[in-house]
Amino acid sequence: MNERLAVIYWDSTALLSYLFKDRYSDLAMGKARQKGVHLLTTLSIAEVFTVISKIQREQLMPELMVDSLFDMLEFGPWSRLNIVPDTMSLRELAGRWPLRGAGLWHLATAKTLQKEFPELMILTFDKDLAKASKGERLKLSVTV
Repeated sequence: MNERLAVIYWDSTALLSYLFKDRYSDLAMGKARQKGVHLLTTLSIAEVFTVISKIQREQLMPELMVDSLFDMLEFGPWSRLNIVPDTMSLRELAGRWPLRGAGLWHLATAKTLQKEFPELMILTFDKDLAKASKGERLKLSVTV
C-alpha cells in the first residue's frame, strides 16, 4: 500500500498541547507520531520558549523538567522553517478574518506553504485560527 506522507504545520497551540497535558494533548501526541513532515516556524518556537521561560523564571517546575521541555522542542519530529509571509497576504487575510497578530501570521504562513505543499494541513487548537483556516481552504489536521 502506497501511503502518502502528511505535511502538518504546527502552530504554538498545538505545540503547547504536545508539551503540556491539556484536553488536546492526546490529539497532539497522536499527530506527532503520524508519518510525514512536521513543520514548525520560528514564531511557534518563540511563543513556546516564552511560556517555558516564564515557568523557569517563576520556578513553577523543577529545572530538570524545564530542560526536558527544551529537549522535546529540540529533538521532536519537527522540521524548522525560517519563513515570512508577504505583507500583501497579511493585509488581505486581516481584512477577511478577525485574528490576533500571531494567528494572522500563522494563517498567512500556512497559505504561503500551501502553494508548495497542496496537501498541507494545519494543526491548531485555536478556534479562530481553525475557522479562518477552513475558510481559506486549508485542511485542518484535527477538528476543534
